[in-house]
Amino acid sequence: MSDAFVVVSALSFAWPDDTPVFDDLSFTVPGGRTGLVAPNGAGKSTLLKLIAGELRPISGTVSAQGVLGYLPQSLPLTADLDVAEVLGIAPQLAALSAIESGDASDEHFTAIGNDWDIEERTRAQLDRLGLDGISLDRSLRTLSGGQIISLGLAAQLLKRPDILLLDEPTNNLDLDARRKLYGVLEDWSGCLLLVSHDRELLDRMDRIAELDRGDLRYHGGNFTQYEAAVKAEREVAERNVRSAEQDVKREKREMQQARERAARRAGNAARNLGNAGLPKIFAGTMKRNAQESAGKANETHSARVNDAKSRLDEAERSLRDDQKIALILPGTNVPAGRTMFHGEHIQVRYDDRNVFAGDGVDLTIRGPERIALTGGNGTGKSTLLRLLKGDLEPSGGVLKRAEGRIAYLSQRLDLLDLDRTIAENFATFAPNLPESQRMTLLARFLFRGARSQLPVGVLSGGERLRATLACVLFAEPAPQLLLLDEPTNNLDLVSVGQLESALGAYQGAFVVVSHDERFLTEIKVDRRIRLTEGVLTES
Repeated sequence: MSDAFVVVSALSFAWPDDTPVFDDLSFTVPGGRTGLVAPNGAGKSTLLKLIAGELRPISGTVSAQGVLGYLPQSLPLTADLDVAEVLGIAPQLAALSAIESGDASDEHFTAIGNDWDIEERTRAQLDRLGLDGISLDRSLRTLSGGQIISLGLAAQLLKRPDILLLDEPTNNLDLDARRKLYGVLEDWSGCLLLVSHDRELLDRMDRIAELDRGDLRYHGGNFTQYEAAVKAEREVAERNVRSAEQDVKREKREMQQARERAARRAGNAARNLGNAGLPKIFAGTMKRNAQESAGKANETHSARVNDAKSRLDEAERSLRDDQKIALILPGTNVPAGRTMFHGEHIQVRYDDRNVFAGDGVDLTIRGPERIALTGGNGTGKSTLLRLLKGDLEPSGGVLKRAEGRIAYLSQRLDLLDLDRTIAENFATFAPNLPESQRMTLLARFLFRGARSQLPVGVLSGGERLRATLACVLFAEPAPQLLLLDEPTNNLDLVSVGQLESALGAYQGAFVVVSHDERFLTEIKVDRRIRLTEGVLTES
């Protein structure tokens, strides 16, 4: 029997407007843990939906051996559900309760089936995912986004699936919840196909599947090994391009030299024939022979030039287009001794409840500090960012902000007008820049030519982040304090790299909320603060 759990054969799929996504795609997914990576818009989530049966292909087949569990990025849940309903165990629990009350109707035994231990198994699964304090009758509206994601995963695991499809499962999870999920997946013994930009999670995979230009290929090992292999491939491809470029130049030069030699020979032959006094018919024959010889030589050199160009085209096609943002941002420079923010005993009240413990929190930001703000879901991190920005006034304490612009990028990336183009939004933020300079700057953010005229509403998550960064970093005046709330959520790995490049050029202070440890390392945070049970501490 084949060890392939999922078999995709000659799969083709397009959206209703005939935009193609896949064309004749074939691959298999074996047992073990497979991480699926690709740029935003390449079709990762669409592929999972096709395997799960939520979408139907135009042609081709998808087969899955065994029970399948699927966790999408956005869970189709309503706030009035309770935990048991989300987990899909409400009918079994109701039947167990009825039997315990003395009702021995057949329908209750049918509802239970072989799941007499369903409550114990459920509690154990919730405990493994860090949801041990949540009762089964608790309303979904009282849970955080991260808790709902963990709950959705628990619902899939309770099915005892043979195949598990997960789409960005660590989005909105705090660090503790991520580590719980890592542990659960490390113990997974079936077939896992996972889409994620979480590099720490991808480093726990057995293999990486790369979806690139409509094809899928495997790389053995985890994500770090995949990155090393891709880097080596890129270096070989770059060498091949340089070599092919030199070949084209050489062949063109040799063809030109051959043409010049042929022209000189033809001129000399004509003069010699005239001086020799040969008959016209004989002279004409010699001239034609010389022209034919020159023509054949020219054809030979032209063919060699075309061959060299073909090798160059092939080398360029194999060169990856992992573009990086390269910026110089002198306007964001912050002197080392400047106090950007100072707050003492800051407190906020929601629904007659203090967000922070005791007398509130104290925080001072000096100079171009790079601060990571961490903590569990629902501890008040976003509230603290809004206080720093000035969008929220404290109910107690005192605070002072330095003069200058503070920019805030929320998780929702809702700063831009969705109906206006990238260029129009940029002009609103930087009206005094000449249009030619704005176009040059947008090109540095990879919006070149017609791309700058796209409405923001049609952009992918990574593209919208780049457009927002362009508007924020080059706004007038330039921001000297930048606040970012989970900026890597829903970004592909190339876009995360582009964000890291942009922040590397930023010379001001920033505070970033993120649970992505690799990202925090790459942007070189130099200070960490943590919110735990309303208390802000250095960590």
